[in-house]
Formats: sequence, C-alpha cells, structure tokens
Amino acid sequence: MIGVAILYFAGVAAISVWAARRTRTAGDFFLAGQGIGLWALAIAAMAATLSGFIFVGGPGLVYTIGMGAVFIVMPATITNSMTAWVLAKRLRLLGEARGLLTIPDAIGARYRSRLAQGLAAVAMLIAIVGYMATNILALGLVIDAIFGIGLAPSIWIGMLVTLAYTASGGILAGIYTDLLQGALMAVASALVFIYALQAGGGMTAMSATVLAADPAFLGPWGKLTPLAALSFFFVFGLGVLGQPHVVHKFYMLRDPRRLRWYPLLMTLALVVTLLLFFGVGLVTKTLVVRGELAPLTTPDAATPTFLLGYTPLLLAALVFSGVAAAIMSTVNSFMNVGAAALTHDLPVALGFRVRNELRWGRIWTAVIAVVAAAIAQVSGTLVAFLGIFGWGLFASTLVPALAIGLNWRGATRAGAIASIATGLVTTLGLETLAYLKWFTFPSGVTATAVALVTSILVFFIVSFAGKPEPLDEDIALVMTS
Repeated sequence: MIGVAILYFAGVAAISVWAARRTRTAGDFFLAGQGIGLWALAIAAMAATLSGFIFVGGPGLVYTIGMGAVFIVMPATITNSMTAWVLAKRLRLLGEARGLLTIPDAIGARYRSRLAQGLAAVAMLIAIVGYMATNILALGLVIDAIFGIGLAPSIWIGMLVTLAYTASGGILAGIYTDLLQGALMAVASALVFIYALQAGGGMTAMSATVLAADPAFLGPWGKLTPLAALSFFFVFGLGVLGQPHVVHKFYMLRDPRRLRWYPLLMTLALVVTLLLFFGVGLVTKTLVVRGELAPLTTPDAATPTFLLGYTPLLLAALVFSGVAAAIMSTVNSFMNVGAAALTHDLPVALGFRVRNELRWGRIWTAVIAVVAAAIAQVSGTLVAFLGIFGWGLFASTLVPALAIGLNWRGATRAGAIASIATGLVTTLGLETLAYLKWFTFPSGVTATAVALVTSILVFFIVSFAGKPEPLDEDIALVMTS
C-alpha cells in the first residue's frame, strides 16, 4: 500500500512540475488557457463531482438504506445532458466573449451587477472552506490508514501535497491530475465490482439473500420514505448545476462544438465508477446477512472492510490511492475556485482590480488551504455539518441566478440578488437550526431542498414583479446560441 501511494504522489509531482512550466498568466492559472480537450474535461468533471464519497460514503449509504441511495446518482444522465445543453456552451461562449475567469464573473456580466457578483463570491467562499475541510479531513484519514503517522500530521501532509501542485500549476495541474485520478477511480471501481460479484455469488444470489432477510432494502425507495428519495433526486439532479468546482471547468474547453459528446462521455465515466458505489454496499449487506461478516460498526467501514477481507492487497492499495485521488481532485478544484473569488471577484465587486492576479492567486490558494486544514482539526461533527452546508449553499445560491438566468431573458438583476441572498440566509439558518437540534424537519424533507426551492421561487417572483433590464448584445447572442 505504501509503495502504490508513493508512486501515485510521484505521478502528481511530475504533473505539477510540467504544469508549472506552462502557467504564466492568470488565464493559465484559473482557466488552463482554454486549451482542454473534451475527454480530459469529462474525466476531470467526473473526478471532481464524485470525490471520496463514491469510495467511502456511497457504499456505506447503500449498506444502510439500500436502493434509496441510488436516487442520489440516478439523475446523472439527465444532469449531464442539462449541464451540456443548458449551461456549458453558454458559459464557454460568454467566457470567451467577455474574458471571464470565474462563475461569479458570469453572474456579474449577465446582470451587469457588481453586487450580484460579490454576493455569489461570498456565498461560494463560505461554502468552499467548509467543503474543503471535510475533504481534507477525509484525506488525512486515508493517509493515516496507509502510513500510520497519526491524523493531525496526515491532514497537513495531505493539504500540503494538494497545495503544492495547485499553487504551482494552477487549474492546469488540477485538470491533468484529475485525469490521472479519474482513470484510477474507474479502473479500481471496475475491478472491485468483479470481486464483489465473486464474493456474493452473483447479483441473483445476493438479491435473493437480502430480499429474504430485509425486503425493504431492495424496495423501490429502499429504507427511505418516497418523499426523501424524490428529494434526493431533485436536489442532486438540479443542484449540481450550481457546483462551481464542476461548472467552472467549462470555461476551459478548447472547442465548445464538441459538447454534444459530453453527456455520453460523462455518463459512461460515471457508470463505470459507480460500480463500486453499488457493488460494495450490496455485497457487504449480503455477507452480513449470511453471517460471513460481522455487522459494521460504522457504515463508512463498508469499503475498507470488504477490500481488506475479500480482494488482493494490491487492489486494496489501488483503491486506497483512488480514495486519496478522488479527494485531492475535489480539494484542488475548490482551492482554485476559492482563490479566484478572493483574487478577482471580490475586488471587482468592490470596484478595483488586483494588479498581479497570478501571484495573488497563488497566495490566496495557500491561505484557503491552511484555513481549511485548521478547521479540519476541530470536532468531526462540526466538519460534517460544514460539508453538508457547503453543498446545499452552492445549489441554493447559484442555480437560479446562473443556470436559469442564462436561459431566461426575463430574469432581472433584483431577482438574482434576492435569490442569492435568500439561498445564503435560508441554507445557513436551516442547517444551523438542524445542527443544534432546535428544529427537526418532517420525515423526508431536507434543508437543502427547502433552501433550493425557496431561492428559485424568490428568483421568479422578484423577476416577474420587476421589469427585465435590456441585455447587452453579446449576452443576448450567447443566450440564443
């Protein structure tokens, strides 16, 4: 395991050195010079989307709630198509027409509003720090499991490795590291799924075993209520359109005409990688029912327990490296997006420009990384809260103003500002009340779903109540393309 991990980190270092030599401007640092091909873009987007959840949290969720967990990943095909046809092309063309660097840049250009751009940047920064903290903590756990050096040193080592290639090579290093990571994730998932089928005796045998002992596990909703399952489908299907670490990558595409292949490539990459998500969760449940495996002390133990007990050690090492790879790909994306918000968006919102954006982008990348690693040292419950809050905040603040706004000419500046503010306040308020246990939602209702629906409603109500501002000629052209 140590040997595989060292080889992986050596590969990351080589990519970092190569990318650093090609990163000379802010455009190179934040957008990879708009020179990324479709295959690299699709694999990188897949790696950033799935993160460590696909290896650890996902199988544990399947083990716990059964088929209900599938509603998180079921919208993937629909979402990939929406992303390509509703958002990606417009972002890429708008970025080229206006020389944009960030997602808040697009919001500011669409509504001619520095306030909307600044609010979006603030919401993103709050979410990014929390989301990064959860991922850096997970990365520290993986490094500690491999090298046995303790959690605290592992957190800082993981952060420093990711920071090194992010600060030196910018998003270019991130994209090609994501490509390595995505390929590693796909290969590991396919191999683990084969061993899961062998250990469980095939899909038919596993289904029969689980069905006899726990019929709800394989029911259409799993162990969720129908409302909870459909809430998952809605939030993850629509909310991904507001995840900046994914949609920001569309600025980098070399040829936007090739986006017609993006849904197919992205979906195929997800299908292969999700084999581990479903296979490990099902086979672990099967083995526990048969009495061949003791009940798990925690659902997150599903993947390491199965790997160490039922697969070759080399494959287990490959998957542990895949976990680190997946987490690092997401952390890298957040570092870059967060640094862009501090270097570019907030100064623009305040009416000035940073002179050397490349240098300050690297400085702010380091600052964000250190802050997130420091937060990762605090109690696990708080870090978990920040992760949930971060994903929901991205969705509720960016989906209306960005995804809907770039497709609806009736959207107004006031509607965008109101929806971003509503998403920020609603998500923070509801998640905090739930975390403190001062308020409990009815079964199946999630704070993220409520915040997303509320911000969308506010966006439409305020826009309908006002008069749409005239669109700039290039914005109108992009929206009709």
